[in-house]
Amino acid sequence: MQFGSRHRVVAEVLEDRRVRVSALSDICIHSPEQIFLSDFRHSLEAMAALKYAGMDDTDSEDELPPGWEERSTKDGWVYYANHDEMKTQWEHPKTGKKKRCAGDLPYGWEQETDEKGQIIYIDHINKRSTYFDPRHAFTVEDVVVKPKRYDGNAAALEILQGRDLSDKVVLITGGNVGIGFETARSFALHGAHVILACRNLTRANKAVSLIQEEWHKARVEAMMCNLASLRSVREFAESFKAMKLPLHILVCNAAVCTQPYMLTEDNLESTFQICHLGHFLLVQCLQDVLRRSAPARVVVVSSESHRFTDLLDSCGKVDLVLLSPSKKDYWSMLAYNRAKLCNILFSNELHRRLSPYGVTSNALHPGNMMYTSIHRSWWLMTFLFTLARPFTKSMQQGAATTVYCAVAPELEGLGGMYFNNCFRCQTSAQAQDPSSATSLWELSERLVAERSVGIQAL
Repeated sequence: MQFGSRHRVVAEVLEDRRVRVSALSDICIHSPEQIFLSDFRHSLEAMAALKYAGMDDTDSEDELPPGWEERSTKDGWVYYANHDEMKTQWEHPKTGKKKRCAGDLPYGWEQETDEKGQIIYIDHINKRSTYFDPRHAFTVEDVVVKPKRYDGNAAALEILQGRDLSDKVVLITGGNVGIGFETARSFALHGAHVILACRNLTRANKAVSLIQEEWHKARVEAMMCNLASLRSVREFAESFKAMKLPLHILVCNAAVCTQPYMLTEDNLESTFQICHLGHFLLVQCLQDVLRRSAPARVVVVSSESHRFTDLLDSCGKVDLVLLSPSKKDYWSMLAYNRAKLCNILFSNELHRRLSPYGVTSNALHPGNMMYTSIHRSWWLMTFLFTLARPFTKSMQQGAATTVYCAVAPELEGLGGMYFNNCFRCQTSAQAQDPSSATSLWELSERLVAERSVGIQAL
């Protein structure tokens, strides 16, 4: 049995016998010499619980000698109390190693203070509370820990396990349904202040209610932002700036697919504007907030379908006729593929321009043929996605790579990359072409400038 697991069992034994376990974990010290005589009685009770649980005899090198007790500080560092000699120390009395509780509190747990000023740990998932710090189950030696590797089976909440995002502000476009909703939910349940930028406020507010029903302290709100209208994007950006919030993570998630031909109010093909140009303008309008919030990350949701198209004309420049074609030259799937290629080129160029200021950008593929609302415009695609549904990722799994790119410590300061199943992957040759990225950026700047006045260039 693992060391941490034994302590969890002991805590349950103590609770069953109505013995206070505050002496095990809720006393925070500032130096190893601080200790109180009153803890001795609680330690005897704890040792009695060990014997009662049949765990008083073990060959583990981590087992404490008689008279010793393991505790932790508020910030997770483990120390050891010797009740015979009335002293405390940071080093394990047998191994001489220092330890700390790995990460923050597990998902669903919260640390609070009771009416007597003692620290209490609340498990919101199982609706219980204890004085025993659950992080004792995850103590690790004070050494550098290699980052965990994830794959296509990983879920967003798994990647965020033990993470406290209470100091982060996250903005997600299209966060009211599908992968976007699971992304927003995962961030909110781990303490982040999440803002859903959506065109349909009724659905967005319903998404907010669902998250807050799951955790009443979730900080999540909805704001109007229609990417099919450059005017709406600018208005949203001004409203966000008026809130005087930082912006640590911007997720460009919203997209449409298999739409019938339609021009936006800006006289551009809707798939191109919603998937790319609206996000381009959004980042351009919020660039100063991102830079002030550094380190900050932009995460752009693209697709593997970027591999099946090109954007260049005969002169090697990105061609607006291909991105926003006439009705007779329009094919919905090809428009989607081109927009997803734009996403990667935009992410790469954005990283090149803003990384010197502490803002990084990465693009990703969430998963193949996942059943979301993105295909709602064409009955045939809906039928095909329904058939494939049992064999594809869940929405939680689909959100995993987005979350990974947004919070993975090993990606701090790194960008200009493309991820699939939480792994870095090679894109198509054109998606890697710096000249194509620059050409698309210049075209995008011209398009938004022609439809506005005074937009700040990056």
